[in-house]
Amino acid sequence: MMLSLLFQSPLEFIVVFGGLILAIGLHEAAHCYMADYLGDPTPRSQGRLTLNPLAHLDPLGTIAILLTNFGWGKASPFDPYNLKDPKRDTAIIALAGPVSNILVAVLLSILFHSLSNLSILGILSFLIQLNINLAIFNLIPVPPLDGSKILGLFLSHETALKYQRNNNILFLIPLLLVAPMIVSPISSFILRFLLP
Repeated sequence: MMLSLLFQSPLEFIVVFGGLILAIGLHEAAHCYMADYLGDPTPRSQGRLTLNPLAHLDPLGTIAILLTNFGWGKASPFDPYNLKDPKRDTAIIALAGPVSNILVAVLLSILFHSLSNLSILGILSFLIQLNINLAIFNLIPVPPLDGSKILGLFLSHETALKYQRNNNILFLIPLLLVAPMIVSPISSFILRFLLP
């Protein structure tokens, strides 16, 4: 548990907790920047067009991280009626979050291969794995995860709307039981290329 780590190793807690907060913040910021780029002013009007992770933290999600090692950020706001092609653009906005985490993992991997300090390599290795796992988990096509919005691109308009209405965080509880079986094999495959 994250709280026990705080007392056992404060430095490790700062790295782990800080890494999670930064990864989630960047993920949500990417959604907001993409929505703004595609013509929706909603994130900008709500002060979410920023890389400051504090703007993207959900209080309950942050507490959950401390108590269970799993949490979530504040959902990125966007209005599909402001988009030129709501179905396509919603999928692009959803994809921006996981892509941002994958890009961070790749950049950290490049840095990893250019350093030799074991302590720093350990931190970078953790952050790379964290970002890859976060990206893969969010691509699972179950509401309210990003994958469900990307899946909507391949469904009829009515089916996509009906599917998205099942946007309940409680759906994630049973998913968490099987998520490691989904995420781990894909993550391991990708990490073979990013980490020695």
